[in-house]
Amino acid sequence: MTHALLDVLSAACLVGGASFSLLAAIGLLRFPDVLSRIHAVTKPQTLGVLLVLTGVGLRLRDPADLGTLLVVAAFQLVMAPVAGQMIGRAAYRTGKVRRDLLEVDELGAPPAGSRER
Repeated sequence: MTHALLDVLSAACLVGGASFSLLAAIGLLRFPDVLSRIHAVTKPQTLGVLLVLTGVGLRLRDPADLGTLLVVAAFQLVMAPVAGQMIGRAAYRTGKVRRDLLEVDELGAPPAGSRER
């Protein structure tokens, strides 16, 4: 591919990644509870960071830089879901979760009169 085409693809990835990250920030501000906010932060923000890293990689084209970008992408893919899980668990345990918005509460006490333990 020519350098001009790679630069255009790089710009498209950078704009797309920035857009997903912006959507994640808007979701963080607008969603009503902790669990919804975690979803808004982990899903589109992860894709946004990966698109930005792809755009940067297409622009730099140096093997040493690409290796560093791959390491950053791997850490992002591994750590974002773990961080979201831990934040959700801490919010649930400290009572910061709005239970009226939950459809199913698998960690809560069983309904009165049920035989579940």
